Amino acid sequence: MSVFASLVGQLADLLQPLFGLSAAAAAVVLFTALVRLLVHPLSRAAARGQKARARLQPRIAELRRRYGRDPEKLQRALLDLHTREKVSPLAGILPSLFQLPAFFLLFSLFSNTTIGGRPNELLGHELFTAPLGGRWADALGDGGPLGGAGLVYAGLFAVVVAVAAFSYRLTKRSMAANAALTGAGAGAGGRVGGGSGSGSRGGAAEPVAVSGTGAVAKVMPFLSFFTLVTVAVVPLAAALYVVTSMAWGVVERAVLHR
Repeated sequence: MSVFASLVGQLADLLQPLFGLSAAAAAVVLFTALVRLLVHPLSRAAARGQKARARLQPRIAELRRRYGRDPEKLQRALLDLHTREKVSPLAGILPSLFQLPAFFLLFSLFSNTTIGGRPNELLGHELFTAPLGGRWADALGDGGPLGGAGLVYAGLFAVVVAVAAFSYRLTKRSMAANAALTGAGAGAGGRVGGGSGSGSRGGAAEPVAVSGTGAVAKVMPFLSFFTLVTVAVVPLAAALYVVTSMAWGVVERAVLHR
């Protein structure tokens, strides 16, 4: 961890002429941007994978119509389909997984009073008047929500809400597009199975909803708003990482999924 602390300290020294006492906070933002640049190839791959999965939605809908009453066969059929099309269902989570070590390093760095047996000098740095090692509860106890540190957190919360609202719109748009593709696939399946009569008389099974998908679909657009909880409970430096990464990710998603 001392190597990582040295890196953040050197970045802070480099940015000192521009940001003064908030140089360490700027270093955290810059570090976050560097991490996001490193995982950008994974993000591009995840975007390609999501587009490929969207193209598969009609075929997935047909498999769910056919095997909806047999979850084991459905899972095997979905796995076979993804394997044939060389689409990984897990590709979308890789960028987040690769960022976890950086987040936990920052969390640990700004939670410990000593590093390598020496006092942690980074804890003396601030974002305006809010200590980078402090939390929202500390800000509320030192001046309240309208105190200097409280206003810093109010600004962070406002950024999270704005970014989460934009993410909400992107997610709803993506889900609507996928639903349209799924509906088209189900309609095509019904015409194939039904012939000139109804789908049930032609021998085709009725579509069966997959358990839990409705609840997930309702909650998914709101997931970004839960970032408010993370920002409130982690050290301010880690909160800066989360907010910066979140904003980067939403903009990146909007560009890659045009």
